[in-house]
Amino acid sequence: MLTALVDPPRDVAVGIVVLEGAVDRSNELRTTRDLYKGVVLSPGRTTVSSDSQPRSRLRLLIDRFGFPHLLATTLVLVAATILLGVAAKATGSGLACEANWPQCDAGPWNLFPANIPSFYEWIHRFVAMFAGVAIIGSALSAWRTPTVDSRVATLVVLGMILTPIQVYLGRETVLAYDLEILSLHFWTAVLIFALFVVATLLVWQASLTKGHILGALGLGVLALPVQLLLSPFILEAITNSVAFLDLTYSSPTVQMTHYASSLAIVGSVIAAGTVGRWKLEDGRLLGLLAGTGLVAFVVVFLGRQTTMTVNTTLESLYFGTAVVLLIAFSVSLWAVRNAAEPRSRRL
Repeated sequence: MLTALVDPPRDVAVGIVVLEGAVDRSNELRTTRDLYKGVVLSPGRTTVSSDSQPRSRLRLLIDRFGFPHLLATTLVLVAATILLGVAAKATGSGLACEANWPQCDAGPWNLFPANIPSFYEWIHRFVAMFAGVAIIGSALSAWRTPTVDSRVATLVVLGMILTPIQVYLGRETVLAYDLEILSLHFWTAVLIFALFVVATLLVWQASLTKGHILGALGLGVLALPVQLLLSPFILEAITNSVAFLDLTYSSPTVQMTHYASSLAIVGSVIAAGTVGRWKLEDGRLLGLLAGTGLVAFVVVFLGRQTTMTVNTTLESLYFGTAVVLLIAFSVSLWAVRNAAEPRSRRL
């Protein structure tokens, strides 16, 4: 009898072992659950995280925001800065804020605008500040992240190097207001924009397809007539012919739309040419895309020049080159649509 109490039957012993295993497994599951909820266990103590509630949608959104999204956001900020600078020029606000820089003309330490013209200049500087921070953040992130393509890192670091130059030129547009300074300020901004377009394409390369080439070319086909129709000499001819149409190039909306179409043309040819190199095999088609890009940059340059001076020869050259570009866009769109997929992508 005593032996039976000390040594339980075999079936009971097996049951005890199974029960102990179930308890251990339950403890492991509870520990895993607590760790997921934010309970951090360490030897000798238990510390409960303040974030013990289920993760919010905002937290999930932040976790999904990676370097590609940072790069895309930076590109949007650069484009917005350019267009707001155009609005400031259109309203004559470049010399607003009482020609102060970086301050404006109202509020504590002149940090705020005093009137509408000053507001245009102030909001341009305000967004430019965020764009500059995003450019620097993108460059540092690319440089410190080993998984980022070295080509991307080179492009965004070059953009960061150009940023202080652009800031200095922006300062000089206020303090000196020289036409050459204004042109350098604009084209430096376009160069930064182009660098970030290429960098953004590189980080999203895996998800880009031939359809994106078609989309880019389609954007160019739509943007080119807008740029052409809103050019000062063509817009003036249209408004003189149509009595009820009251549009002038001095309007900030007209100028912002005109320059937005120019940025769209630049972005479209860069995207079509870059993605085309990855997704197309036909060398002649790639040459057509490269030639279209070259003509596009000439059109954007000439279009900018027609806004700075009145010259019939320049206007005629711009119009003729724009027609050539429209034909090149249309032919490229047709050719890409009928192009075969690369062998590596065929089923």
